[in-house]
Amino acid sequence: MKISQLILISALSAASFLSAQFKQTPLPYAYNALEGAIDAQTMEIHYTKHAAGYVANLNKAIAGTPLEKESLTTILSHISKESPTVRNNAGGHYNHELFWTVLTPEKNTQASEKLAKAITESFGSLDALKEKMSKAGADRFGSGWAWLVVTADKKLAVTSTPNQDNPLMDIAEVKGTPILGIDVWEHAYYLKYQNRRADYLTAFWNVTNWKEVSRRYEMATKGKFDDWQALKTFHEVMSQTFHPSEEGNLQPVKTRIGELVSKAKALQSAPIPAEYNKPAVKNSLADLVKASQNLEKQIKKKASDTEITKALADVHDTFHTVVGLCSAEDKH
Repeated sequence: MKISQLILISALSAASFLSAQFKQTPLPYAYNALEGAIDAQTMEIHYTKHAAGYVANLNKAIAGTPLEKESLTTILSHISKESPTVRNNAGGHYNHELFWTVLTPEKNTQASEKLAKAITESFGSLDALKEKMSKAGADRFGSGWAWLVVTADKKLAVTSTPNQDNPLMDIAEVKGTPILGIDVWEHAYYLKYQNRRADYLTAFWNVTNWKEVSRRYEMATKGKFDDWQALKTFHEVMSQTFHPSEEGNLQPVKTRIGELVSKAKALQSAPIPAEYNKPAVKNSLADLVKASQNLEKQIKKKASDTEITKALADVHDTFHTVVGLCSAEDKH
């Protein structure tokens, strides 16, 4: 074989390899577009150095492994099983890809009517939400993020994660689909605000892209599972047993555990809608059956309320994993 042919084959192989890698989405505005709230130098360094570093290191970490074939959200869903390098860089890439979109130079964008109503119902007012998120960001010790998420019950919640963790990860204390995230790493604000994180958090609301947040809310709350009746049926029973436990009442789950296990098995064996029919979802459905059976075992052996509550929380969290895999935007 001629050297020129070998070079061509090598080039094509390299191009194929690179095409399978994660990539940065181009910044949707100029580096100086958010001046007044976020300075141009910070934006340029943040995007071209920090965020670019996460995606480059993620690609390097997963090269030659099965993770190369997985979507970013699938990797996040089982991040507890991956290395710290994958965890930090997969989270960093996802978080920043979201972050750029929820910022805008457009003035006075407004939340959609549907999102505005949900915010009022959950927090009392938009100002109350801003205060709650700003507090979550200010109280995050060291580096991390403040989040507005849609939970599996399609409710809004504010949470915070350390480092580059996020609510899509299976290790998150509060799980959900992020629709708004605030980066509170020092590299996001230090050149302009130094140690005044609170001032940065206040300025953030002047460049928030409520149109994008509203779009993400619509995506996270639309009737995605209307054609998956088995999932809706399981969720109904789980809600009627889990939510009373949050008030210390375990009687519903103790009396309906057989029904819960039955619905979990029915969900696993029912046809999965084509758009959700992927290995990660199937694996999580199997985990849901196991978690439900373990809960049944704890109840039958009359385990302590603490043990039963923990087993029920495992069922709840596993269900959140299933919904998260089906709800999150699947960018690669």
